[in-house]
Amino acid sequence: MDSNKKYWKGLEELNQTPAFVEGSKGEFAESIPVEDVLNEAGLSTKTPRRDFLKALGFGLGAVSLAACNRTPVHKAVPYLIKPEEVTPGIPNYYTSTFNGQSILVKTREGRPINVEPNPNAIGLNQGLDSTTAASVLDLYDESKLKQAQLKGQDVEWSKLDGEVVKALTAAASSGKQITIVSNTVNSPSTLAAIAAFATKFPTANHVQYDAVSYSGIIEANKASFGKAVVPSYNFDKANVIVSVAADFLGTWLAGEEHTQQYAKNRDYKSLKNGKMSRHVQFESGLSMTGTNADARIAIKPSEEGATLVALYNAITGQTLAGATANKKAQKGVALAAKELVNSKGAALVVAGSNDVNVQVLVNAINVALGAYGTIIDLDNYSKQYQGSDSSFQAFLAAAKGGQVGVAFFLNSNPVYDYFKADDVKAALKQIPFTLSFAQRADETASELTAIAPASTFLESWGDANPKEGLYSIVQPTINPVFQTRQAEQSLLTWAGNTTDMYNFVKNLWSTQILAGSTKNWDAVLQTGFEYKGAKAATAPAFTGNAAAAATAIEASSKAITGEFELKLYEPSALRDGRYANNAYLQELPDPVSKVTWDNYAALNPKDAEKLGLGEDGKVTVKANGVELELPVVQQPGQAQGTVSVAVGYGRTKVGKAGNEVGKNAFPFASIINGTVQGVAKATVAKASGTYQLAQTQTHHTIEGRNVIRETTFAKYLKDPNSEAGRFTDNHKTYDLWNKYEQPGHKWVMAIDLNACTGCGACIVACNVENNIPVVGRDEVRRRREMHWLRIDRYYTIEGKDQDLTKEKEIAKASAELDFEDITVVHQPMLCQHCGHAPCETVCPVLATVHSSEGLNHMAYNRCFGTRYCANNCPFKVRRFNWFAYWNDSRFDNYLNNEFTQLVLNPDVVTRSRGVMEKCSMCIQRIQGGKLKAKIENRKVKDGDIQMACQQACSANAIIFGDANDPESEVSKALRNERVYYVLEEINVQPGIGYMTKVRNTFEA
Repeated sequence: MDSNKKYWKGLEELNQTPAFVEGSKGEFAESIPVEDVLNEAGLSTKTPRRDFLKALGFGLGAVSLAACNRTPVHKAVPYLIKPEEVTPGIPNYYTSTFNGQSILVKTREGRPINVEPNPNAIGLNQGLDSTTAASVLDLYDESKLKQAQLKGQDVEWSKLDGEVVKALTAAASSGKQITIVSNTVNSPSTLAAIAAFATKFPTANHVQYDAVSYSGIIEANKASFGKAVVPSYNFDKANVIVSVAADFLGTWLAGEEHTQQYAKNRDYKSLKNGKMSRHVQFESGLSMTGTNADARIAIKPSEEGATLVALYNAITGQTLAGATANKKAQKGVALAAKELVNSKGAALVVAGSNDVNVQVLVNAINVALGAYGTIIDLDNYSKQYQGSDSSFQAFLAAAKGGQVGVAFFLNSNPVYDYFKADDVKAALKQIPFTLSFAQRADETASELTAIAPASTFLESWGDANPKEGLYSIVQPTINPVFQTRQAEQSLLTWAGNTTDMYNFVKNLWSTQILAGSTKNWDAVLQTGFEYKGAKAATAPAFTGNAAAAATAIEASSKAITGEFELKLYEPSALRDGRYANNAYLQELPDPVSKVTWDNYAALNPKDAEKLGLGEDGKVTVKANGVELELPVVQQPGQAQGTVSVAVGYGRTKVGKAGNEVGKNAFPFASIINGTVQGVAKATVAKASGTYQLAQTQTHHTIEGRNVIRETTFAKYLKDPNSEAGRFTDNHKTYDLWNKYEQPGHKWVMAIDLNACTGCGACIVACNVENNIPVVGRDEVRRRREMHWLRIDRYYTIEGKDQDLTKEKEIAKASAELDFEDITVVHQPMLCQHCGHAPCETVCPVLATVHSSEGLNHMAYNRCFGTRYCANNCPFKVRRFNWFAYWNDSRFDNYLNNEFTQLVLNPDVVTRSRGVMEKCSMCIQRIQGGKLKAKIENRKVKDGDIQMACQQACSANAIIFGDANDPESEVSKALRNERVYYVLEEINVQPGIGYMTKVRNTFEA
C-alpha cells in the first residue's frame, strides 16, 4: 500500500462517529433476539433451568428454535408423458436477447431460472450488466396483468380486438392519426409488424422517445456529418480517453460493451505487455466511470460546456469565447489536451450532455484528434437509442389539437418518465381511444382505455439489431404464464394478418436477414445471432459550426448557474425506472454510494456542513418549479455547489417491491435548446426530520487493515513489484493446521482490481444462481443483507498522511479535506476459502470444514447459528439467516410466494433460519463440470467450470480455475507480479489472489 494514502469506506469511518465506533466494538452489529425466540417457543429467560435446557436440546442454539418445525414440504409430481427434450435434473439452454445482449437462458424442467452471456456471440458481448442478470425474476412477477383489460375490467382477447379494430377504423375514416409511441425499437420483426400495421391503416405513424434521451448526439451528428445516428465507440482503440460527465462504464449508451473494451487496455494482460490507457474524467457527481478514472476533476453542470470549449481551444489553438474559469478544470484541461494531441488517432473525447451544441463541439474536438473512422464509427452505428425529443413533443401538440384518433404505447410510460406528466395526461384526454401494451397497469396504462399486456421476452419470439450489421434472436423458453400476447402479434391481428409470431419472425429472417448467409434458421436458433461483418469505417467531413456551438453553450450555461446546480443521472440498476419492481435490483447497492431501496440528494460533505445537516439529514430541493424532499448522502467526490439525484425511482404503479420507493426526479428536467436535459439551477434547504437510508458501505468494515495495494503505472514499469507483489515479511509463523497434499483439483480465484469497475453485475448473478434471498430496506438498515459477494468501495485522498486512529488527526483530516479530490478503489470481497480458515477452528459442530480440493464448505444441517465463525472471519464475509426469508410473511413484498419461488435454482438448497451461509464457490457448478467430463471420459479442462460471478463480469476481472493445472488461466494470473493476498500476514492462506490497483496518473 502507498504509505501516503489512507483508505476508508465512508465518512463515518473517516470521522469515527459515535454510532460507527459503537457498532464496531461489539462482536456483531446486532445481538440475537433470544427473548423473542424463546417466547415463540413458549418459554422465557425466566423459565426453570431444566425446561430451558430441554428446549435448547433440540440442537438449535438460540435463534433457530422457531424454525425447527417450519421445514417446507415440496411434493414432486411425475410427468404423465415426459417431454422428449426434458430430462429431470439436466438443464436446457436457449439462446435469446435482452437489451441488445446475446444471452443463454438456462431452464430446468421447463422453467427459466438463470441468464448467462452467450459465449459464442461475435461482436456482441462478453458478460452481462446487472439488469440482464436479474431479468429472469421479472417472469415470475405476480403484479403483472393476467389478461387483457378494457376500461379497467378484465376481458377476453376477442372482445378487446373488436373494440380496437372499431376504434382504428373510425380514426382511419376520419383521417386522424394513429400513433404508436414507443421507446427505441431496434427489432427488425417489431418494425416489420408496425409496417404491416401501417399498410392496413395508412394514417399510422411511429414516434420513438427515450426516457433518458440521446437526441442531442443524434441531432449533433446530423448537423456535423449529415448522419442522424448514435455512433459506435471503440474504447479499446483509445490510448487516451477524456470524458466530460459521460458515465460510459455505467449507463451512458452501451456501458457493458464499453466496459469490455475499456478493460482490454487496463487488465493484467495489457499491463504485462507494458500498455495502459489514460483516462481523465470531468464531472459533478461521482459516477462509476469517475471512480475508475486515472484523474478526476469535479466541475459543476454549468461548467461542462465551458470545459469542452477550453479543451477545444487547447487542442486546435483557437480562442473561442466561453472557456472555463475553474482553476482545477483549467489545469486538468491543459494536461488532458497535451495527452490527447500526443495520441492523435488513438484519442477520444466523450460528453454526457444531451445539449446539441455540446455534442457538436465534442464532434469538432474528435475530428481534430482524428478519432473518426477508427475509434468513433458512424458507419457501424448503434441502434439502441433512436428516440427523438422533438417528435414526442410534436405528438403531444397533435394530440392536444385533436389530430390523434388512436394512440398505442409500446414499452413506454410517459406519464411517469416525461418531465411534464400533466401535459401527457392533458394530451391523452383528447384522444378517443388509447391503449398500452404494458405488462402491468402502470402510471400510463392505468390512464388509458385499454391494456393489451405483452408477454415477457422469455415467452416471446423476436429479435434485435443493436448495431448495424449485428442481429440476434429472441426465442421463448416457456409458454406464456398468463393470458398475455406479444405486442407484435396484436398489431398483426388488428391489421388482419393471421400469421403467428414464430412464422412471422422465421420468414423475416429467412428472406431478409439470412439472405446470402451460410446459416439457416435452425443454425440461428443454435448460435443466437447473425453477424454480417463490419462495414469499412470512414471519416466523414465535418460540417458543423464549433464557434456558434460555443456561443450557444455560454448562453445556456448562464441559465443554470446558481448557488446550487442540479444534475439528474440514471442509476446503474433501475435505469429509467422500468426495472423498479425487480427486488434483486432494488437491493443491489449503488456502485458509489452503496445505498439500496432509495434515491437521495448527493451533496459534498462541506455543503452538507454549511446546511447544518447531520447524519440521516433531509433537504428540500427546488428546480424548474418542482420541489422534492429527499434524504441526503454526504458524497465524497461531489462538486461543491452541486446536488445529484437519480431518476428511475418514485414509481406508484409498478408492483409490491417498487411502489413508493424513493421519489420521482424526472419532473426536474426541462427542454433546453430543443432537447430534454437533466440540469437546472436549484435551491437546496435543510428539511425537518431525519431519514435513515439502507446503506451498506460500512456494514462489514475490516477496521483499517491493509487490504488495498495501489501503485502508479510509471512505478510499475520501473519495478513491477513496486508497492505490490506478495507479502515479504519473514516473521516466524505458527500453524494449527496439518499439512495435506491436494493432488486432484485445487480451486482458486484471481481478481484483477484494475479491471473491476464496481458495477455489481457479479452480485446479482450470484444472487440468482445461489438462491440468495432479498431481505428488504429495513433489514438492510439493520446490517442484515445476505449477499455472499460484496464490492467494497474504498476512498482515498492523495497527499494526506493522517493517522486515522487518532482523534486529533481525524479532526484535522476532516477540516482540511474539500472532499472533491477523491480517488476510489473497488474490491470484490467474498469468502476467501482460506487454507488455514479461522472459521473452521471455532465451529463447535464442524459445520464449516475444508475440502480436499481447497474449498471451505458449509454443512447447513449441522449449523445451529452460534456465529462464532462470523466473529472469527477477518474478511467479514459470512451471513446469518435471521429469518426464513422465503417463507416469512414479513417479506411478502419481495419473493415470498410460490409463484415467484419458481425462479429458484433446484441445484442449490434454500437455507433455513438460524444458520450461517457464505460463498460456496458455486460448488454445484464445479460438480456439474466434473460430472460432464466424467461422462465424456475425459479430464476437466480449463474453462469447463465458470462461477456465476465470473460469467457475468464484462471486464474479465474474476478468473477461476484449478491451481494444479499450470496452464490454466488462473494459474497464469496468480503468477503475475501484481498478485497479493488480503491479510496474508496473519497466515490464513486465502485461496483468492488480488492484483494490485494501477493508475496511469499524470503525477508519475
